[in-house]
Amino acid sequence: MTELPTTQVGPPLRTRFLRPFIRWIVIGLGLLWSLAALTLVAARWIDPPTTAVHIQRRLQSWIRKKPYRERYKFIPLSQISPDLQHAVIAAEDAHFYQHHGFDWHEIQIAAEDDLEGDRTRGASTITQQLIKNLFFGTGRSFLRKGAEATLVPVAEFVLGKQRILELYLNEVEWGPGIYGADSACRYYDGTAARNIGREQAARLAAILPAPLKRRPERMNKYSTIILQRMGQMGW
Repeated sequence: MTELPTTQVGPPLRTRFLRPFIRWIVIGLGLLWSLAALTLVAARWIDPPTTAVHIQRRLQSWIRKKPYRERYKFIPLSQISPDLQHAVIAAEDAHFYQHHGFDWHEIQIAAEDDLEGDRTRGASTITQQLIKNLFFGTGRSFLRKGAEATLVPVAEFVLGKQRILELYLNEVEWGPGIYGADSACRYYDGTAARNIGREQAARLAAILPAPLKRRPERMNKYSTIILQRMGQMGW
């Protein structure tokens, strides 16, 4: 009795196509991450000409067919009032000079607030916000948070605190089409960023969590809290 030849059954057609597809996705994501990391290295010496938030706002205005004027001028950190630097740190990231990109204490507080349904503040550091502004725009997703988390240590390592602060203060959105400290100071207060005093600085810092909705002159309560924090931090 002759034995029938055994035929080897290969992997299903779906699997044969799925594996190369997943492989190319992983390679593509790796290349994008490498490009972002190299951009951060370059940002140590080169001022970014634009950011993901700038591009996002231009596209939104084009889709909605609304006029859009961008105010953006990059200036050295030495030309930004120390009061404004301190006000932004006090408002956005009080432990900026102590942490290495993530404020684990604030993350724990935010997580506990989430569990209790009483979330009143975020836990993103200035470094995290810089990465978000540069590469991801204002959208929210777990994928963005994951990618952001992998780039934060790179920024902390290659840029250092002073350059991170300089980039953030120049790139952050301060109102419709208003980016950076100098543009914000000239638009809201009619003066250069180097001339801003404590009270003006606190009001400007107070609008950062919602720059498209808030106005400095309406920030009486929150600006007072920021001034108190500055005093507690020795500023």
